Amino acid sequence: MVPIKYSLRSLAVRKTTTSVTALGIGLVVFVLAASLMLAEGVKRTLGRTGRDDVAIVLRKGSDNELGSTVEDSTVGLVKTQPGVAMRNGAPDGVGELVVVLAMEKVGANGVTNATVRGLPDGGTSFRPDFKVVAGRPMRPGSDEVMVGTRIRGRFVGLDLEQSFELKKGRSAKVVGIFEDGGSSTESEVWADLETLRTSFGRQGLVSAVRVALESPSKLDAFRAAVESDKRLGLQVQRETQYYEKLSEGTSLFITGLGSLISFFFAVGAMIGAMITMYAAVANRQREIGTLRALGFSKVSILLSFVTESVVLALAGGVLGLVGALALGNVKVSMMNFASWSECVFTFDPSPSVLLTSFLFAGFMGLFGGLLPAMRAARMSPVVAMRGG
Repeated sequence: MVPIKYSLRSLAVRKTTTSVTALGIGLVVFVLAASLMLAEGVKRTLGRTGRDDVAIVLRKGSDNELGSTVEDSTVGLVKTQPGVAMRNGAPDGVGELVVVLAMEKVGANGVTNATVRGLPDGGTSFRPDFKVVAGRPMRPGSDEVMVGTRIRGRFVGLDLEQSFELKKGRSAKVVGIFEDGGSSTESEVWADLETLRTSFGRQGLVSAVRVALESPSKLDAFRAAVESDKRLGLQVQRETQYYEKLSEGTSLFITGLGSLISFFFAVGAMIGAMITMYAAVANRQREIGTLRALGFSKVSILLSFVTESVVLALAGGVLGLVGALALGNVKVSMMNFASWSECVFTFDPSPSVLLTSFLFAGFMGLFGGLLPAMRAARMSPVVAMRGG
């Protein structure tokens, strides 16, 4: 078996070609890792939004809150179903209204959608991680709003003590900035429910009903009671599962696009690695002949060159991962396909993403170096010693 240090020395001698090839592979790994990290960030952000002991009730046939309407009279019926927890002697549930508002982004031309959520008095109790980090909570019945930290300052008027138009001639003032455990609600504007209703002509309606369950195991009983009543025309989902479904479209798009780009980059990187290794074989024919004369087998020669190629690719993979890890604190504002509004996500460098990207680098090195290694292994010792 050819010593591994021989392969490492060969890479060190060819500094220029080694560096260029490693950088090419590093770029591929960076693109792949970044796309997977962003897709993971989408899942993680939306996944943090839900709770296992909370059920969300929507109009049957609706995929999300934006396309659902529930009447106030129905909200009361939903809250009295079996399995609903009690708070201060009353069923623990709230109706919320969700709308999208076209707003101008700071530093960009045109407008995009921002999610505005109308909460009743005490509606923040369903979000135990909620806390005001600047300013104060909004007053019930007022034209005051709170803004999530992730979209603070990203839209015109969405910063502390600033104002924006809820509708023509009616402005809302930002009095507080809130956090909610890194969930997707940090990309929302929260307003008073009645203020939002009157502004958008939704009196007597909410988008969804949230109820706290006595325990996560009570969901099936609650769902059966609600969905069996055909007069209500409602559907029930566990809140965590609801947000998991919301993340599917966006995360699939990001993963698919990133994988497609990475594929084409990877083909180029593997061709580059192949050219580098073919050049190494051509320049080291006498070395190969000497190794064969010393008794090293064809398999040993093949494994030596494959090892060299894989080590080169893994070095490039490390460079790409280092670059991708630098995106850990970067926030990306993009459209959430489920709500058709702007949402801010972060790059989440989970262990599975890093391992997948690193193994992909090794895969590129293996296939990029296999054919040149086979050529070196098949080379006649006599011809190799002559250098021709």
